[in-house]
Amino acid sequence: MSQTARYDVIIAGAGMAGATFALAAAQGGLKVVLVDPQPFDAQLAPTFDGRSTAIAFSTFRMLDALGVGAALRPHACRMDRILVTDGRRPGAASRPQSSAFLRFDAEEIGDRTDGEPLGYMVENRRIRVALSEAVTTAGIEVRAPASVVGVEAVAAMSRVTLADGSAIEAPLVVGAEGRTSPVRKAAGIGTVGWGYEQSGVVATVSLGRDHGNVAHEYFLPSGPFAILPLTERRASLVWTESTRRGDALRAASDEAFQSHLMRRFGDFLEDVTVVGPRFVYPLSLQLAEQLTAPRTALIGDAAHAVHPVAGQGLNMGLKDAAALAEVLVEALRLGEDIGSETVLDRYARWRRFDNAALAAGFDGFVRLFSNDIAPVRLARTVGIAAVNRIAPLRRAFMHEAGGATGDLPRLLRGEAV
Repeated sequence: MSQTARYDVIIAGAGMAGATFALAAAQGGLKVVLVDPQPFDAQLAPTFDGRSTAIAFSTFRMLDALGVGAALRPHACRMDRILVTDGRRPGAASRPQSSAFLRFDAEEIGDRTDGEPLGYMVENRRIRVALSEAVTTAGIEVRAPASVVGVEAVAAMSRVTLADGSAIEAPLVVGAEGRTSPVRKAAGIGTVGWGYEQSGVVATVSLGRDHGNVAHEYFLPSGPFAILPLTERRASLVWTESTRRGDALRAASDEAFQSHLMRRFGDFLEDVTVVGPRFVYPLSLQLAEQLTAPRTALIGDAAHAVHPVAGQGLNMGLKDAAALAEVLVEALRLGEDIGSETVLDRYARWRRFDNAALAAGFDGFVRLFSNDIAPVRLARTVGIAAVNRIAPLRRAFMHEAGGATGDLPRLLRGEAV
């Protein structure tokens, strides 16, 4: 009978949050293993995930500290300016007489960020490739394809059973497998949340003119619409449609999709061509009722899945990864049981409020802006104009969006674990 393999941490989910956490934990001296139902190579294919992600400047510091930043920089597009517009059609911010817009400029906070941009736009496939190379270089074991079918906490150890019948053990199991997390379900952790009866539509386009490293966010009555700059004069378009329209776009031909895009946004986008796959997915909010359970911790979408309105989903997940890694490494150095309730409670207390507050804020933002009720529209216009004129408040928004506020884990300050 073969001996059961033992680790310090078993990480279910080798996606972006799971792989980043693995690097952080390994940097601190923990022996980890990544388990994922997808072949690891499959995650690197351009068609696996053609979406792009806004990485806050503090999150990029973390990637630098983990040795991933250098590989990403050639593929990362700076966001030096963000224009947020409330209107009935795209383009309101370009009309001088419109007061319903906010302008965020990286130069305003450059003295505190060493000239970093407000964030970077990077294609997910580039992030996955950089993380994969770093995981391989670090010698981290990856079991993929391998599905978790059972998790049992016994005494000072958690035993994970895989689909092939094999078992592995560790003092702690981390669920990083997304919204449907089997680890979360095995731990008996429930979720709260709701759907928005909307679908998110994502497409990458080539532009007929240079984007100037400017990101646009338009709040239209039907929902938010973002134009996010990518390298090579491309942009990632992210907008919301009703569930019915979303289903129709998912099934539409390339020609019909391009036609819809130009009919909907053509006056503003001018000469654009869709490149690569498009994605349509239902929008919902989901929060785990707890971040921890006996011998279990959750990070990323397994812990919180939010509306993409502010592009903060991955940043929240990587902040989870940084906080959990820091808590575990400190416990290891003190000789504590890293999977104990005492240790895991430190992580839960650190991240619980921030996650809940951000999720509630994004939800409120969507509900406030995704309507065309006259009194609400007037209040929005007044509020946006006020924020735009109050420089300290505007700078505070930028620091918050950059993830540079609150009790930051060391990695998000650019320091090793």
